[in-house]
Amino acid sequence: MATETNVKLRWLTKDKIASMPVGMTWGIPWKEGELRREESLLLAGANGGETIPLQSWPTAYWPDGSVKWSAHAAAVQDRSTASFTIVKGNGPVPDRRVTVRETDDTITLDTGVMVCTLGKQGAHWLRSIVRQGAEVCSGGELICIKEARSEVSGTRTLMEEPFESRVHQAIVEQDGPVRAVVKLSGTHHAVNGSREWLPFSLRLYVYAGLESIRLVHTFHYDGNPNEDYIKGLGIRFTVPMRGAHYNRHVRFAGDNGYFSESPKTLHTRRTKGKYRELFERQTLGEAVAFDPQDDAYFLSLLDDSATWDSFKLVQDSSDHYRIWKQTKAACSWVKVTDGQRAGGLSYVGGDGGGLAAGLRHFWEKHPSGFDVQGMAEAEAAMTVWLWSPDCAPMDLRHYDTETHVESSYEGAEELRATPYGIANTSEMTLWSLAATPGPELLESMCAETQDPSLLVCEPEHYHAARAFGYWSLPDRSSMAKETLEMRLDGIITFYQDEVEQRKWYGFWDYGDYMHSYDPVRHVWNYDLGGCAWQNTELAPNMWLWIMFLRSGRGDIFRMAEAMTRHTSEVDVYHFGEYAGLGSRHNVVHWGCGCKEARIAMAGLHRYYYYLTADERIGDMMDEVKDSDFTTVNLDPMRAYFPKDEHPTHIRVGPDWAAFSSNWMTRWERYEDTAYRDKILVGIECIKGANYGLISGPTYGYDPKTGVLTPLGDDNWGRHLAICMGGPQVWFELADMLKDPKWEEMLADFGVYYNKSQEEKDLVTKGDISTKRFEHPVLSASIVAYGAHYKQDKETARTCWSILLDNPFARVDLQEESSIVTHVNELKEIDWMNTNEAAQWSLNTIIALAFIPDSIPEEPREAPKR
Repeated sequence: MATETNVKLRWLTKDKIASMPVGMTWGIPWKEGELRREESLLLAGANGGETIPLQSWPTAYWPDGSVKWSAHAAAVQDRSTASFTIVKGNGPVPDRRVTVRETDDTITLDTGVMVCTLGKQGAHWLRSIVRQGAEVCSGGELICIKEARSEVSGTRTLMEEPFESRVHQAIVEQDGPVRAVVKLSGTHHAVNGSREWLPFSLRLYVYAGLESIRLVHTFHYDGNPNEDYIKGLGIRFTVPMRGAHYNRHVRFAGDNGYFSESPKTLHTRRTKGKYRELFERQTLGEAVAFDPQDDAYFLSLLDDSATWDSFKLVQDSSDHYRIWKQTKAACSWVKVTDGQRAGGLSYVGGDGGGLAAGLRHFWEKHPSGFDVQGMAEAEAAMTVWLWSPDCAPMDLRHYDTETHVESSYEGAEELRATPYGIANTSEMTLWSLAATPGPELLESMCAETQDPSLLVCEPEHYHAARAFGYWSLPDRSSMAKETLEMRLDGIITFYQDEVEQRKWYGFWDYGDYMHSYDPVRHVWNYDLGGCAWQNTELAPNMWLWIMFLRSGRGDIFRMAEAMTRHTSEVDVYHFGEYAGLGSRHNVVHWGCGCKEARIAMAGLHRYYYYLTADERIGDMMDEVKDSDFTTVNLDPMRAYFPKDEHPTHIRVGPDWAAFSSNWMTRWERYEDTAYRDKILVGIECIKGANYGLISGPTYGYDPKTGVLTPLGDDNWGRHLAICMGGPQVWFELADMLKDPKWEEMLADFGVYYNKSQEEKDLVTKGDISTKRFEHPVLSASIVAYGAHYKQDKETARTCWSILLDNPFARVDLQEESSIVTHVNELKEIDWMNTNEAAQWSLNTIIALAFIPDSIPEEPREAPKR
């Protein structure tokens, strides 16, 4: 039976500037049976505050049909309300609701403030944006510049070829009343030819009563990296230019302030007195006017002054941008200024308003830029460059022509280093403005671009609802627990500092961390095969998301979000030969010959989906639902098990664990029992093994039936079964299946893992070697589960001994670091590796949930403050 509920919500970022209305979408978890799908919810300010129109929908269900996760959308006029509550009941309807109208050729979104018309086919996905009867945008298209390279007689020839978007499909995914979503899909088509490539999807989000449009743009690479270099990739908007040149304005967000100019600045060598005052007003964006007779001389000076038709900002690295302007195409560009990290916001407009565009992670995902042309014409073109053509083109080739398995920890002899099928997602916001924005509004738009408003639950609610399984809330009630909490926070601080210190930025890199460290060169192993980029190895995504859930910290949320965006797109194949799989860690994200389901599994990415209802992550999770079929063509165990009667060979973990995360997600999102049944078939097969989960772990596998066929009780190592997110998925799955035998098998595996050979032989009769159970720290979460399930104090002591004897428990990372010199001076911890940092943190948090009372009374080392 459903119960009364009151869910407290707060802003993810509490002190952010927001002097304008904002729209947002967020998710809430529910206990099984707590919320029935037919029940309505309302949003109100805390302490009896005003109720706010709310749009709600379920995103996941419990097996009993009740809601497991719900999503909610609201438009809030300001951020003066610090907290909110969700309760059962019917809320108000919006004064201005979103309406969606569809014809054969267009989709129109009306928020009550602006009307946005989208094209369902052709180059211009955006036909117009009209506000209060004035058109502030008269078109939008995606653009690409391809650079082809050829060498004849030793001479390199570079040829640039322009492409523009072609919309092939338009789908209204939501139609209000508070929020509407449209998904456009298509390809880039050669302007002067017939080639189509670079498939894209573009989602547009609008909210009732708002003047903004959120865009989520994803493009997929389907070219030949040896021939098809992307020189520029962007979105171009056409903006009507009305009024005198001196009443037209361009704005670029800089490091702190704003570049604010006009194509016809009032600055001349004789700008004095009242003209100086008019110049100051012009620079603030105010409209200025002149008397033809009284101001005739000054107007003649303006006629004589230069007209600046074009402006651009190029962020060519994470620490440098340059602004330029130009009078005519035949003339040189003039440098305006240099800066470090631009704010990622541009505005173009004239009389009657204009268009502002904000590109999120502007400097983090360099090289990016803004380009404005035609300020002196009837229409200006404002291009938001996701990849600026003023910088070197994308080079998606591999770093070598051969593999280096033994020397460099690369995963397979085959060279399968292809970017064909990878993707990259960017986020933007457009504002249709009635006038040139002043400094306060610019600041709010910039803040909203880079740190979008979001409501979140308190950690206690996530924990009580058992969101994403088992984990602990922070507990500092003893010296030992205080020490562990400090260590957990210290690891987060280390990686926050390391991202900045090592400049882990860039269009293809941002969000990922490096794998392990080279203390001789004082660098991470950026050039050492499988020791460079992490690519979800040992589930760092899960570590960061669980750290957010238990703390509620916005900075950790943003770390996890950036990693999720990267790993779900760049490290994963969305189509092609390896569809549904991802690339193991490597110097180049897509470089390793190992293409495995664990990198792409839904279990790593569903945190972000359920917390934000992000549709792009939903797409990605749909893509991997049948990734087990891909293993028929690329057997994960091909190097160790020859072709036989089985279609393929997989390990219980990480392969079947990844599949089960995909199927569990499909089952709970769509109530698709076919995927539930596939899980049940696999579990029954594991039950039939001689020693349950302890057996194997490699099985023959048929993706059509889901049947796992035993290939022996000791045919591969066990640590990979438990360090790639398997236990975390299985714990949550156990809550859904309510199968005591499955829970018992999990517990048996955990208790067995770290026993001596003699103790193991008592259970498995000498059939299984203890040498197959490596890296005890990786086992701690399932060991803690086993200790808790069986109330086994000895296993609990073993678990804590493993965790507390680990360097991450003993060492304060901030005090451990030393100053060294590489290219410049930096802080270093020479034994760092992300594998163990992620796994120790994740497993410690889970052990604190299962066996908190078994921690030794005295910590190994008192906490250092």
